[in-house]
Amino acid sequence: MDGQLGAMDRTKNLLEVRDLVKYYPMHGGLAQRVLSWVQAVDHVSFTIRTGETLGMVGESGCGKTTVGRSILRLIEPTSGAVLFDGIDILRLKRRSLKGFRRDAQIIFQDPHLSLDPRRSVSDSIAEGLKIHGIGTWHERRELVLDLLRKVGLEDYHAKRYPREFSGGQLQRIGIARALALRPRFIVADEPVSALDVSIQSQVLNLLKDLQQGFNLTYLFIAHNMSVVEHVSDRVAVMYLGKIVELAPRAALFSNPLHPYTQALMSAIPIPDPTVKRDRIILSGDVPSALNPPGGCRFHTRCPMAMQQCAAHAPEFTEVKPGHSVACWLVQ
Repeated sequence: MDGQLGAMDRTKNLLEVRDLVKYYPMHGGLAQRVLSWVQAVDHVSFTIRTGETLGMVGESGCGKTTVGRSILRLIEPTSGAVLFDGIDILRLKRRSLKGFRRDAQIIFQDPHLSLDPRRSVSDSIAEGLKIHGIGTWHERRELVLDLLRKVGLEDYHAKRYPREFSGGQLQRIGIARALALRPRFIVADEPVSALDVSIQSQVLNLLKDLQQGFNLTYLFIAHNMSVVEHVSDRVAVMYLGKIVELAPRAALFSNPLHPYTQALMSAIPIPDPTVKRDRIILSGDVPSALNPPGGCRFHTRCPMAMQQCAAHAPEFTEVKPGHSVACWLVQ
């Protein structure tokens, strides 16, 4: 299988997310009535250009994975709009949504849990092809073997089962499965966090090579800032269900504006032992999404919080070309 033909228009937005909201109800009492709501994602907006990698980073529980799965409708958003090539995915019915599945896929975080242990590698990769009625049995087998080669595996691996592979090999199989339908957009949901450090760079380089060969657009979700810096064109920083900063990679890593982003940056290890970085230690725990603080959600842990931070939430504002932030310190 060769890459998709034709040059990509990198100035065009392939994906546009508008005011995405996902609340989970919390039930209680004898009648199991809704008592409160978990505000997992709260009015998140961003775009991803064709051929771009948007990194999405933040602490565990900030809503990154919920954003990715809501975009693909693996979970149903509460409200908002997700435009893919100008079409609102959230309005699609079953048959039209099946067509969207060919264009958008996901690479899951844990390769051990994302593959059926009772199915051979060949069957797992070919499952989407069969569901969409693509090719004959022999054609699907050739497609599977070609995909295995492209992700660095051998033909004989097709007959084996997940238990016979290492974590890095399993993630390569997960990547091959995501590529089987020739998608244009992939949500990579922390694809290397479950792997050994020695394997992470191999998988990251593979994803970058495949992006060129298959003309892919990525939403790359991670909590490791170093990984995000390596793969991303732009970076969105999330905290407690909201994007607090969004900027091109170079701008964000050279001059982070939001105090939360600065704290995340300070945790990045420096390979030179003679160079020391001033570490920003955040006080307290991340507030509960059941009852997020008023005003700026970060003010309860922010070392530079002011009185107005607790009283009013700052607007998400473009302060430099392509660099937006939600913080009173820069508005």
